[in-house]
Amino acid sequence: MGKRQFKPGNLLYPVPAVLVSAADKDGNSNLITVAWAGTICSDPPMLSISVRPERYSYHMIRETGEFVVNLTTEELVRAVDFCGVKSGRDTDKWKETGLTPEKASVVNVPLVRQSPVNLECRVLRVDELGSHHMFIAQVVAVDVDEKYMDEKDQFHLSAAKPLAYSHGRYYGLGECLGFFGYSVQKKGRRE
Repeated sequence: MGKRQFKPGNLLYPVPAVLVSAADKDGNSNLITVAWAGTICSDPPMLSISVRPERYSYHMIRETGEFVVNLTTEELVRAVDFCGVKSGRDTDKWKETGLTPEKASVVNVPLVRQSPVNLECRVLRVDELGSHHMFIAQVVAVDVDEKYMDEKDQFHLSAAKPLAYSHGRYYGLGECLGFFGYSVQKKGRRE
């Protein structure tokens, strides 16, 4: 069998399914599920999220220039899906999902307490690309759940069972298949 050609589209999967929290200048907050998110720079730490302008959280992020990317887990999958299909215009997603807003350490946007990692962000620029506008932001603080820290003060995100999204479906990440550099390490050395 050979390859079959599809029309051009976004089949770059899997991607993280994250909850983005946003708030307006009056302190009204909302959650939105975003699958189009990614790391774009390590120094300074930067990431991007892409959001349709008609989404309820869009104007909040545009107005304040701040948001929090809350990493998600298998345990949070129902809340993640709910926040992606319901609008904050007529639903209190915090209340309906049972997620807990918590004061962020730097930005004026609540983070999700149940998330293992919260990336507090400030928008540097917005690229209006078409159906989605991409918010390019600097990560100004990172909050991690201490229950995933070990005795050596190392963080273990895999223990949280992170969630991924692929072509309309949510997945856990499964077992670790290797680590960065394992293909070239010297025999007998294990990390």
